[in-house]
Amino acid sequence: MPYLGSEDTVRELRRALSNPNIQSDQLRYRNTILKVIRAMSQGVDVSGLFSEMVKACATVDIVQKKLVYVFLCSYATLNPELSLLVINTLRKDCQDPNPMVRSLALRNMTNLRLPSLVEYVEQPLTAALRDRAACVRRVAVLGWAKLHNLQPNSEIDAAVVNELYSLLRDPDPVVMVNCLRALEEILKEEGGVAINKPITHHLLNRLKDCDVWGQCEVLRILQRYQPQSEDELFNILSLLDASLVSPHPPVMAATLSLFLSLCSGLPAVSLAALERVRGPLLAACGSTSREMRFTALCHIQLLLRSLPGLMGAHYKRFFCGYAEPAYIKQRKMQVLVELVNDENVAMLLDELKGYCTDVNTDTAQAAITAIGRIGRSYSDSCLQILTGLLALKQDHITSAVVQTMRDLVWVCPQCSDTVCLALEGCEETLQDSQGRQALLWLLGVYGERVSSAPYTLEVFIDGVRCEASLGVKMELLTTTMRLFLCRPAETQDMLGRLLHYCIEEETDMCVRDQALLYYRLLHRGIGETRKVLQGRRSDPSLGVLIGRPAEPISQWARSFNTLEPLRQGTIETESASRGSPEHVTFEPKTNTDLSDTLSCSQVEKVHSDSDSASRRTDSCADVLASSVAVALSLSLFPALSPEEFEHLWLQRQDLHSKQGAEKMVEEEDYVCLEASFQSTAIPHCSPQSLQAGLQLVNIQTLAFTPPHTLPWRVYLYTHAQHGHSGDAPRSTLILGELLHTGEENNRAGAKKGMCDGDVGVEGMQAERVREGVQTTDDGLSGKESVRKEEEVKVTLKQQPRDDQALKGFLSILKTVLHTLSSERN
Repeated sequence: MPYLGSEDTVRELRRALSNPNIQSDQLRYRNTILKVIRAMSQGVDVSGLFSEMVKACATVDIVQKKLVYVFLCSYATLNPELSLLVINTLRKDCQDPNPMVRSLALRNMTNLRLPSLVEYVEQPLTAALRDRAACVRRVAVLGWAKLHNLQPNSEIDAAVVNELYSLLRDPDPVVMVNCLRALEEILKEEGGVAINKPITHHLLNRLKDCDVWGQCEVLRILQRYQPQSEDELFNILSLLDASLVSPHPPVMAATLSLFLSLCSGLPAVSLAALERVRGPLLAACGSTSREMRFTALCHIQLLLRSLPGLMGAHYKRFFCGYAEPAYIKQRKMQVLVELVNDENVAMLLDELKGYCTDVNTDTAQAAITAIGRIGRSYSDSCLQILTGLLALKQDHITSAVVQTMRDLVWVCPQCSDTVCLALEGCEETLQDSQGRQALLWLLGVYGERVSSAPYTLEVFIDGVRCEASLGVKMELLTTTMRLFLCRPAETQDMLGRLLHYCIEEETDMCVRDQALLYYRLLHRGIGETRKVLQGRRSDPSLGVLIGRPAEPISQWARSFNTLEPLRQGTIETESASRGSPEHVTFEPKTNTDLSDTLSCSQVEKVHSDSDSASRRTDSCADVLASSVAVALSLSLFPALSPEEFEHLWLQRQDLHSKQGAEKMVEEEDYVCLEASFQSTAIPHCSPQSLQAGLQLVNIQTLAFTPPHTLPWRVYLYTHAQHGHSGDAPRSTLILGELLHTGEENNRAGAKKGMCDGDVGVEGMQAERVREGVQTTDDGLSGKESVRKEEEVKVTLKQQPRDDQALKGFLSILKTVLHTLSSERN
């Protein structure tokens, strides 16, 4: 929208530019042009002055030329015909004796960005590649990249490419780096600039002559080169040694990234390189730039994943300063958690305790969460601090402490007695919904140990009409039911009032349906209710899924010196809530072949053709026998609804049926795989345990068959992503079905008709209700059942196809299920 009065402003400027008296006075003429540029920067549409400004570029005043060229480049696309008038002036300036004028003319000639002017620009750019002035050659090299970007589909001139390759040996280091960037842009479709041994050693020898940006570019491009021998590798490493301890953090990071790429097969050398960069990284953590400090902390977290003791002796360097921003404080606390050991745990806890009362609530809550993570190894000291914080009676502190205690007792059940004693009176301070949900969960699980639990619940139930949080209402229902099972006399009346309100008056359907579920469950009897609601109070066996051992460097080396460590704000922490974390990263063991642990299922043949069987075997081997380990990430987002899952699952069902059940359907962008493994307990575990275990690794379950029911089925999905060698990370959707058929005629006391033999995807929501409500005599007689077959069949459908992601997903799924199975046994 033009500014008010812009027409009068343009009219006055046009009159001044056309005034012969002003044109004859160089200073007044320059000031008038400056007024035009100022009006343009303020949003005034001055494109109508294009012809007057074209006339003004014919001058010997270089300052006036720069001002006019700024105007012309801004409005050239709006006036393509009038832009032709300035080409002659620009071509004339390209032959000016002053190299500054020549470079200025070349730069602005390519900045006009008009395809109709390309034929006038090519000849001056070609001549400028051999100009005696380095500043002109710099502009000319980048000018060819601009022309290619303007017409990306045009044919590449081989002569120009050869000339740019020859300029890699230009004595000016900026020209050399500009050539690398121009060749990368021009040859993008062919994989970029070709890096061979002579070019590599030339660039390494010239590295010290480049500026910081130039060194980073050279080091990044050299990652594509693979040394031909070990001697050549160590010669390259010797040339890079000085850059590894560069005082410039970007150069140091780019050098270490190249080091790790070259030494992927030499872990000892890679570890030595990590030791060398400890000093520069610590120096970057003390930089005056906040952005530099944050970036250094993020990359230190990557290094600690493979070398936990790297910064152990320097833990005091990560203590937070009072004036530091919250995001740096929180990242430092994450690093401090990784540096805890028997010698410094007391000092670190004392430091973190001071941060718990920070004026910034996010920082205080992050400090409490950090203490909770340390509590998994040093529970007594941490619980003493957490209990003391409850005495402060501050809302955000109490909320964070209660959430931390909830997470702590789930992994460390030995802490439950201390936590139960500390819960007395917490409800008076809690105001936020997350804290109240955590308190309710603790009261539901350990209510028999908390003397005031019924009275606390009564306060919540009396105020349920004013409760705005859906999560608190649903947790309140579950907690009241659990407490009723262990203290019925004290909670019977309040449970009745709560169920009546939720069923008769509550407007939210989620709360109402949950209340109806519990009401119907109570009609099944106390015994059946206990089976559903009184699960395990903690699960220390899942520590193997939550914890993270030392990782190989190759798992994170590709993400070093990129934006990925900065984006993953929770890379070293878990979500404060009991839900699944947003993003969890895994890596299969490099020496493990899935064909050793998962065998292709021996499905009954539909076609007797032996060629079909052999093709299936080869297809299974392609997916399962791959020995390349990759860093795999699972995510639940974007979420799938049951209807979307059903559509995707049935989309290729006809194709799969036509080709036979014993075959793995393969297309370029789709794969359907069947595999199986032995399990004695998984088909009979509770839905809650199975869902919780899978959600910890970001695998979402959509439907269950009730336990002790045959055939037993589970439908699940996840989004898998990993970085292929040389490619950007690729995301793929994996849909899965777990099936256990068993022998129905060998089961004693089976109640006919409780579970249909074919659980359809369209009945997923009904199955979820049945899992909690219809716990039948079938489940009670399960102990008497005799099963001849305990094989679980896995059917996976993946699109787009990604064999490595499928291999990793199978490995993760098998690990989780076997962990749950061993815990049950």
